[in-house]
Amino acid sequence: MRIAILGATSQIAKDLVLSFSAQSSHELVLYARRPEVMEQWLERVGLSDRYEFEDFAAFSADEHFDVILNFVGVGNPAQAAVMGASIFDVTLRYDEMALDYVRQHPGCRYIFLSSGAAYGASFDAPVDENTKAVVAINNLQPQDWYAVAKLHAECRHRSLPHLPIIDIRVFNYFSHTQDIAARFLMTDILRAIRDKAVLKTSPDDIVRDYLHPSDFHQLVSALISAPAANAVVDCYSRAPIDKKNLLAAMQEQFGLQYEITQASVGVNATGNKPHYYSRNTQAADFGYQPTLTSLEGIVKEMQMILQGAARASGRG
Repeated sequence: MRIAILGATSQIAKDLVLSFSAQSSHELVLYARRPEVMEQWLERVGLSDRYEFEDFAAFSADEHFDVILNFVGVGNPAQAAVMGASIFDVTLRYDEMALDYVRQHPGCRYIFLSSGAAYGASFDAPVDENTKAVVAINNLQPQDWYAVAKLHAECRHRSLPHLPIIDIRVFNYFSHTQDIAARFLMTDILRAIRDKAVLKTSPDDIVRDYLHPSDFHQLVSALISAPAANAVVDCYSRAPIDKKNLLAAMQEQFGLQYEITQASVGVNATGNKPHYYSRNTQAADFGYQPTLTSLEGIVKEMQMILQGAARASGRG
């Protein structure tokens, strides 16, 4: 199977490439806005002789692809805040690139990386198959741009029911390849553990569902193997975790020190989300069955990160 990956320098895309390299013989062509970064990464992970990489300008309808995976976008709340409204143009440009190809080659599957933020809701409760997207159309704020860009793309895709397009809504994702400088709760926790610092966190009780790279790979593989469809699926692990139990587990297993503070300590680039996860298990209809809970996946990846940090500092 020949697969084009758009936005291949994104963290989640690179994790998927590593999973594909270990578990499949798919032929991958990796497209990036900065192909030199892609080249350096492929050399570092020992895959430079296995996969092609190209600038987006080389993407052509004359090429043959069985699947297009579109990862173009941002995976960091601070980056989303910096991009602002330009995220509409970026999302539209590369989505149209993929759609133009699929219109000419309707046998090619198109998988678009969307986000749970597309629901646009306050997430006072987890979403499910009956949840409606909520957009404050008369009072749009900068933190809404990311969500609305994803919702806009999804609406375009549903308007083309004859084409095999599946949107994957990612809510939370954690990997040992994570950008440690990113401003997520998990990376804040990670830095505190690594630096033996005290994590200052708000008293807000939040619930998250962290997807492990192996389960993301399993989901993508299931969607590729299943009969063609025009649909959307939400990502989920075997079980979500709340902040209180997450902090306690990190304290017990990795010695996290933390302090509850009333001051605002995070980056809120896409809105407040107390229960940012989904109970919509439609992905099971395509054969997806997650193997890890949020906590199991986090512990597994944290151990790899901290072992790597210890080796780098000469302590391992």
